[in-house]
Amino acid sequence: MDTENLLLVLIIVVFVAVGAIYLMFAKNSKDNKNTLSAFDSKGSLQIQLQAYERLILLTERIALPNLVSRIGHHGTSAREFQQMLVQNIKEEFNYNITQQIYVSADAWTALKNLKEQNLLIINQFANVLPPPATGLDLSKILLEYLMTDKKGSLHEIVAEVLSYEAKKLM
Repeated sequence: MDTENLLLVLIIVVFVAVGAIYLMFAKNSKDNKNTLSAFDSKGSLQIQLQAYERLILLTERIALPNLVSRIGHHGTSAREFQQMLVQNIKEEFNYNITQQIYVSADAWTALKNLKEQNLLIINQFANVLPPPATGLDLSKILLEYLMTDKKGSLHEIVAEVLSYEAKKLM
């Protein structure tokens, strides 16, 4: 064979080899995309469910009955206890603020409303107490309110909303 024919055969072999390699990579790429897509939907679902779980836990942690019983009021003034309650709610909320990207806008709004309502209730009752009032006094007045007013159980409604949405994902 002369060099021109040999060169032509060599070019054809190289094109066939490159084409075969390209087809092999294209098939692998398509398989990888399908695998990644399946992983993304499963991984995304898992992250969303974990977000709902964390937000239900947040709801329980900032629920006034749980908050009042968890935070010690012994030896504190009503103002100090008020500040501890408010600070705890804000810290808990801020710690979980990134979870909003994984849940519906309605669920996040319900949680924000719970936070704001609890802060409002704490501040209103703390402001009506006389200056020498203790943390125990504030604790008592908050618990009495919670036992008599349905708004005090907003945390239960928010937890139900979060739970309902999480169950829709499953």
